[in-house]
Amino acid sequence: MTEGLTTTEQTQLDKIVTYAQGQLGTDRSGHDFFHVQRVAKLADRIELIEQTGQRFTVLAAAYLHDVIDDKLVANPKAAHQALQGRLEEWQIDATRIEAIFAIIDHMSFSKNLEHHQTLSPAGQIVQDADRMDAIGAIGIARAITYGGHHDRVLYDPEISPRKEMTKAEYRTADGTTINHFYEKLLLIKDQMNTAAARKMAEQRQRVMLDFLNEFKMEWNGEA
Repeated sequence: MTEGLTTTEQTQLDKIVTYAQGQLGTDRSGHDFFHVQRVAKLADRIELIEQTGQRFTVLAAAYLHDVIDDKLVANPKAAHQALQGRLEEWQIDATRIEAIFAIIDHMSFSKNLEHHQTLSPAGQIVQDADRMDAIGAIGIARAITYGGHHDRVLYDPEISPRKEMTKAEYRTADGTTINHFYEKLLLIKDQMNTAAARKMAEQRQRVMLDFLNEFKMEWNGEA
């Protein structure tokens, strides 16, 4: 049992976890159930430091944040309705359901490219945890996995990183996987919402910088 949750909350969370596993278990793009498990663990760590008093909402949103994502599901509206029906079926309070959707509908990187989305303290924690899993050693592995899954070129020195992208431009495969580090991943550390996440991100940032330095040296035959 997760410490700090009531018996009812734990039962509801168990159903949420099972639902997320069923929806994401076959993903091969780096957004699988292992990803949401890591995000939930990171979110819980940050919540224990930040103490928002919204632990159930934090954990629920962490597990559910990808199940209605438009880059993963063919019909996001239908996925949204299906999830809402399940949350109501599990007798989760309407206020909590609203809070969960307010997080997972607005937290993604792409949805914040053109307009900054305001998140609750609980939402900021889940967003930080999700972004944390996009950087460091795990982030390197996921970026390469995602690039391969979407037929993206690994690296081309003739293609420069893109700047100030729209959501549509961000989702295209025109860039390279290595450029993705400069377009997004290296920017994440300074975009973290919470002090706890900013501190945790420092080591992951160093790992990515070391990787990119070694990659360029090996690419150029210098190492």
